[in-house]
Formats: sequence, C-alpha cells, structure tokens
Amino acid sequence: MENKNLADLRRDYSLQELSKSSIDRDPFAQFSIWFDEYLNSKPLEPNAMVVSTVDRDGRPSSRVILLKGFDRDGFVFFTNYESKKAADLDSNPRVALHFFWQELERQINIIGSAAKIAREESEAYFASRPLESRIGAWASKQSSVLASRKELEDSVAEVRARFEGKDIPCPPFWGGYRVTPYRFEFWQGRQSRLHDRICYEQKNGGWQIYRLSP
Repeated sequence: MENKNLADLRRDYSLQELSKSSIDRDPFAQFSIWFDEYLNSKPLEPNAMVVSTVDRDGRPSSRVILLKGFDRDGFVFFTNYESKKAADLDSNPRVALHFFWQELERQINIIGSAAKIAREESEAYFASRPLESRIGAWASKQSSVLASRKELEDSVAEVRARFEGKDIPCPPFWGGYRVTPYRFEFWQGRQSRLHDRICYEQKNGGWQIYRLSP
C-alpha cells in the first residue's frame, strides 16, 4: 500500500466568522439560519448528518443518515426499530448529531436525548416515501447478517409480490425518533486553525451561550 503523508494535507478556512454578537439567542433559530444558507449553496445531501450512539457496554457507533424534520421540539429521523442504532437508543437514549457543511466551512454538533415519535407521525411520513423505499423498509432486516446479496433481492421480490396492487402500510418495526437537544455547538472555520466555536447549553430553563477555544 502506498504511504501517503496525510500530515501534509491541510486547508485554511477564510469564508466567514462567528461571534456571540452575531448569532441568534435561540439555538433552534440559529440552526435554521445556517441550514437555509447551506441549502442555498446547493449541496448534494443538505440534510445528511452523522448520528452517534453508545450501546449498553459503552461502545460507540456512528453512521450517516438523513434529517427529516426539525422545529423547537427537536430533530427527527427515521429508522428500523430493530436496527443497531435503535438497540443502542433503547439502552441509552443519549445521542449526538453532527453536521459537516464543507461548502460553508461549518460544523454543527447537537447533543440530546432521543425518543420515539407518535405512531401517527411515522405512518404519515412513511406514506410519503417513494414506492421502492417503502418496499425496502419491509424487505430489509436492518443490521442483521445476510448470507448473500441475493437473499436481500429475494426478500424485496417477495415483499413486492405481497403488496402488489395494495397500499403498503408502515411496518410495525419502523418509525421515527425525535432528538431533544440540551447542547449545541456551532463551528465556523477560520484561518490558521483559529476557528470560531460558539456553544449553547441549557441552564435553568434557558440557554447559556459561551465561546470555546479552538
């Protein structure tokens, strides 16, 4: 394997700055402002985020999934309730969401607690999904071991035949989680690695705002 000198790979950041005087006092509003600005940069997957969980033995796991909604109640994503991430959340609901928006030299880290959303919300979202995604949700036993790709393809074919000409209901083992945050960090890249880091943390019913050293 060719030995690449990764230490020589570096980039300076200079697009924007971030200060306590320029941010919104509400972290949800600040997230919305940055999210809208990121959408305007026309990224490939604007709602992609890294979701990090910890299992009952303290072993961490991370994966990239899609944010499907956010408001003042929290941040929503959907998954198989029998998946690895769901098993982790059953034993430890604490979760980290991480957004890396390279085009704007920004990151956002959100830490909170995850809980299943109402069944009606999951069913409404599932009904809006493309047909193949609904079939896939039934066919895939997410995180389980597959003997081969053909096993998965056979499962997809079986589900397609079973629901042919019918509405495909939301599986009982599939649905959403809402992450209720208690900490936000907004990171803006700056020159010479002297980045701006502004945190919001819940204190006494409000949000304490402070700057971190880069």
